Amino acid sequence: MVSSYCPNKLFLSLFTISLLACSSIAHDFSILGYSPEDLTCIDKLIILFESWLAKHGKVYESIEEKLHRFEIFKDNLKHIDETNKKVTDYWLGLNEFADLSHEEFKSMYLGLKPTSSRSREAPTEFSYNDVIDLPASVDWRKKGAVTSIKNQGGCEDDYPYLMEEGKCEFKKETMEVVTINGYEDVPQNDEKSLLKALSHQPVSVAIEASGRDFQFYKGGIFNGHCGTELDHGVTAVGYGQDYIIVKNSWGLKWGEKGYIRMKRNTGKPEGLCGINKMASYPTKKK
Repeated sequence: MVSSYCPNKLFLSLFTISLLACSSIAHDFSILGYSPEDLTCIDKLIILFESWLAKHGKVYESIEEKLHRFEIFKDNLKHIDETNKKVTDYWLGLNEFADLSHEEFKSMYLGLKPTSSRSREAPTEFSYNDVIDLPASVDWRKKGAVTSIKNQGGCEDDYPYLMEEGKCEFKKETMEVVTINGYEDVPQNDEKSLLKALSHQPVSVAIEASGRDFQFYKGGIFNGHCGTELDHGVTAVGYGQDYIIVKNSWGLKWGEKGYIRMKRNTGKPEGLCGINKMASYPTKKK
């Protein structure tokens, strides 16, 4: 009887032969990074993996490490495909994190630790409290007030959340000297107040980004599973009727060219992934 399980040496040979056979094949990546046909057999999975490696410039130190990453890649692809069959408002795709286990990803890319010194009682000052008429939508990217997408790499612990993103950029010759004087907190767990602030400037926020769907978010209005234990600092740069536009720091290949649209009007005071819990914006004086 032939076992369905391939011993390491046999699988290594199969993997090597398949790689040689497909080394010159240019895989046609869909928006998700894969097609349903890629899931039908091991040969197609290997071709997909090799194409993904080339796309993202991945190189491993040994064949053993490559095999290990291939197993993780397959598991992540299974999660992506199963999720896309269930959800309708957003979708997942293969990105540069597809060879990382979820635990590896969290340890490398999440690390916000809210300090106890930051009191989240009702702020004594909230400059936008009296704002009444809110525009239907705001996008500070269209007004040149958002810096380019960065890729923090695995270094959130080294470069912690400082609530300083979202500074407006202007041409130096037309800009008066402005310095950041401090910050003001947005009233906690109050989406309306967050929108008031967002109607006037980008706002630093914190979210829980440890859900597995966050790792592979590709597009749409995200309303996936997440809690409210804040572990990642990001910047809200606008909003629409059903979502808040959030700038991430995981590079242009993640999400919607580095951004995610997060569902609002959830009925929960803290908002999706806790986005309403710890929002602040810089203040400045001439």
